[in-house]
Amino acid sequence: MQLTLNELESAGRTVYAVIPPTPQYRWPLLCERLGTEIWIKHENHTPVGAFKIRGGLVYFDQLARSAPGIKGVISATRGNHGQSVGYAARRFGIPAIIVVPHGNSLEKNAAMRALGVELIERGDDFQAAREYAQTLAGERELHLVPSFHRLLVSGVATYSLELLRAVPDIDVAYVPIGLGSGICGMIAARDALGLKTEIVGVVSAQAPAYAHSFAARRLVEHPVTTQIADGMACRTPEPGALETIWRGVDRIVQVTDDEIAAAMRLLFECTHNVAEGAGAAGLAAALQEKSRIVGRRVAIVLSGGNVDRQTYAAVLAKDAGPVEI
Repeated sequence: MQLTLNELESAGRTVYAVIPPTPQYRWPLLCERLGTEIWIKHENHTPVGAFKIRGGLVYFDQLARSAPGIKGVISATRGNHGQSVGYAARRFGIPAIIVVPHGNSLEKNAAMRALGVELIERGDDFQAAREYAQTLAGERELHLVPSFHRLLVSGVATYSLELLRAVPDIDVAYVPIGLGSGICGMIAARDALGLKTEIVGVVSAQAPAYAHSFAARRLVEHPVTTQIADGMACRTPEPGALETIWRGVDRIVQVTDDEIAAAMRLLFECTHNVAEGAGAAGLAAALQEKSRIVGRRVAIVLSGGNVDRQTYAAVLAKDAGPVEI
C-alpha cells in the first residue's frame, strides 16, 4: 500500500480538526540507559490513550459523507481500535457495536462503553471476535468497520509524518505490530517523504504470526499466548499489511512478555509515562538490539498507554523473573 504525501496531509487535516499532534520527546535518562539518542513518539497522549483514534477519525469522516443515514457500525477489537471506532462514531452520531473476546481488558471494555458503544463478548481471541462481528454485520445490516483499511492507515500515518518531520535524520524506528496499520503508516510516511529511515517491526514472541510470515514470505497463522501485549495479540496476519511489510520493513524483532514488562518499568522510571504492553514493545526491541543501535538516532513508538491498573501494578512491582498477572 503506497500513499501519497497529499493523501497523508489530507488525513492530517481531518485529524487535526479534532485532536492536536502528539509530542515526540528525547528523554536524557532513557538515552543514557540505551547509550544512544532515543526519541519517543507519545501516542499515549491522545484522547483515547492510543494512536488508533487517528484512523477512526479519517475513516468515519469518509463514511459519514459516503453513506449518510447509515444504520450503524460494528467492529471487533482488543480495545484501542474499539475506542477509536466509539470515539469517531459518537462524533458523527452513528450507533456502534464492538465485539471483544472473552477475558478482554476490563478497563478497555469500560472505556469503550463510556464512549457509548454496545459491547459484546464473544470468542477466545481477536480472530474469533472478528468472525462473529462479520456474521452479526450481515444479520443486522450493519457496516463492518475493518481493522485494516487504506483510510485507517492514512489516518494513523499522520503520527509518523509528525515524527519524521520533527526529528530529522532518524536512523531507525521501532514500531509495534498488531494487525499492521501503524507500521504500514510509518512505511507510507517515510516513503512519501523520500527518507531512508530503517523501519523495524516488533511483535510479541507469544504472538509471532507476523514474524513467521515475514520470514516465510507467506501468511503464517500462529496461536497467541501473550499475557501482557493484548494490542499485539494477532493470530492471523492481514494480507494487505503483509504485502507492505515485506516491501518496506528491514526486519522484525520478537520480544517476550518479560522483556516487555521490563520496558514498561523503564519507561515509567525514565519518563514517568504509562505504556501498555504493545506501547512498550518498541523499547523492549531496542534494548534487545542495544549493541546494534549505538551511535544511531532511534525513534520508538509508544503506541498506547491503556493498561489495566492491576496489571500495571503487578508489572511495576516485579523487578525480575516471570511476570505474574
